[in-house]
This record gives sequence, C-alpha cells and structure tokens, in this order.
Amino acid sequence: MEPISILLSQLRDMAREAISILPQLLISILVIVLTYFAASLVRKLVRRIFKNSRMRPSLANLIVILSSMGIWVIGIMVAAIIAFPNLTPTKMLAGLGIGSVAIGFAFKDVFENFLAGIIILLRREMRINDFIECVGLEGKVENILVRETHVRQSDGQLVIIPNSMLFKNPVIIRTDLDQRRTTIICGVAYSEDVERSRSVITAAVVSCESVISDSRPVQVFAQEFADSSINFEVTWWTGSKPLDVRYSRDEVIQSIKSALDDANIEIPFPYRTLTFNESLKVEKQGSE
Repeated sequence: MEPISILLSQLRDMAREAISILPQLLISILVIVLTYFAASLVRKLVRRIFKNSRMRPSLANLIVILSSMGIWVIGIMVAAIIAFPNLTPTKMLAGLGIGSVAIGFAFKDVFENFLAGIIILLRREMRINDFIECVGLEGKVENILVRETHVRQSDGQLVIIPNSMLFKNPVIIRTDLDQRRTTIICGVAYSEDVERSRSVITAAVVSCESVISDSRPVQVFAQEFADSSINFEVTWWTGSKPLDVRYSRDEVIQSIKSALDDANIEIPFPYRTLTFNESLKVEKQGSE
C-alpha cells in the first residue's frame, strides 16, 4: 500500500500546484484573447492609414503583417511571464535563442521563403499586375505574399512560386517599362532592289496604329543572304504587355505583306537547285 500512498500524495501535490497557478493561467488566457483583438485592431488601423497613400499595396501588406506579428510576440511573452513567474524576459530570450537554432534547421525552407518575401516586397522593380518570367514560368503577378507569389499564366492557370525561387533566379519583368521592342524577319527575292524594299517595309510598319514611331524609330536592317531571299530584320516598339506584342506583331505582318504585294515585291518561296553529274534523258509517253 505504500507505493499507492506515495502516488496519491504526489497527485495531491500536483493538484494543489495546479489550483495555485490556475488564476495565473486564466489571466494568461485572457492576455492571449486581448492580444488577438489588439492584433486585429492594429491590422485595421494600419490598413486604414495606408489605404489612400501612394505606397505600393505589397509594401503596405508587409507593414500590416509585421505590426501584427509584433503585437503577438509581445502578448505571448507577457502571457508566459504571468503563467510562470520564474520565467524572466532574459531567460525567455535565451531560450528563444537556443530554440531558434533547432527551429531554423527544421524549417529552413519556410524561413528562407519568408525572408525572401520580405526583400521582394521591399523592392520597387516587381509589382502586382506586372508580367514576369522566371525559370520558364511566365505570367501576370496577381499577389505577393510573405512566403509565395501568385502568377497567373496566359492560359489561365495559377502558379504559386516560392519566394526563394524568385530571389535566387533571374527574373525578367516584361512590363517594367510601358514600351517594349519587337522584332521579326522578312525576306524578299534576290531580284528585288534592297533599298526600295527597305523603304516599303519601313513605311508599312510606321503606318500601323500599334507601332510607337514618334519617339522611337522603326529600324529595318538587311540581315543576311539566306537560301532563297535577302532577309531584313524589322524592329519596332509597342506596348509592353504580351497581348500588346501579339496584336502589334499581327498588324505589322499583315501591313508588310499588303505593302510588298502592292509594290510587286516578291516574297519568295524556298528555291532548290538540283545538280546531276550525268545528263538525263527525257522521254515523252503518248496517251493511250
């Protein structure tokens, strides 16, 4: 019976200790609840402050997240100190320092994406609604979060990219400027005059509505002697969005084709010349 008595005595001691710290636990729970409401209030106030400001939405969201996290850290520390009076801020910070090493190894990718997200949000180059390309993924930036970025591809699919990927790899921002240069190759027959062909192509490109020719000149350069044609490199500037480029390319190709046809300048088919070492005998077969 002695082991049972010892066990019962230990249970009574634990019950007394639990009852003695029960008020402190209730106060700690109350502090956590107040922290929740305080964090919600801070989020609303910060959003209201930056609602009509010129600050980028992504940066405003970062400030909202960091302010809310700060309220939660303070609230949890206060609740822990109330629940455990022997726990001082110095001991808590020391414990956090030791625990952060283990947590850092366990959640390396999470913290890496988190820090990369903060740096991306602080940048001015990549913004929401920009069209970007990274490691073969291309689309419109719909949202920039702390851990990930949402990119909507041209076919409608949503791609969630970890921020560490955008931070470590080169990112092409296609809409960083309002204008973007576009190039096509156009070939004319060897029998055509090069300078005349260049003039016709240039006039056809300038006449297109989608081509920006007042501030940026249209450039047409003879590029090479191809197998069946003399190829021109035709370069012009248009809007930077992918749809702008596709629409302008379609309009320019149609305009060049019509202009060359009207000027009777040939766009040749591929020519092939066959050479035989021996003469060929041609026989004519009569109809039956």
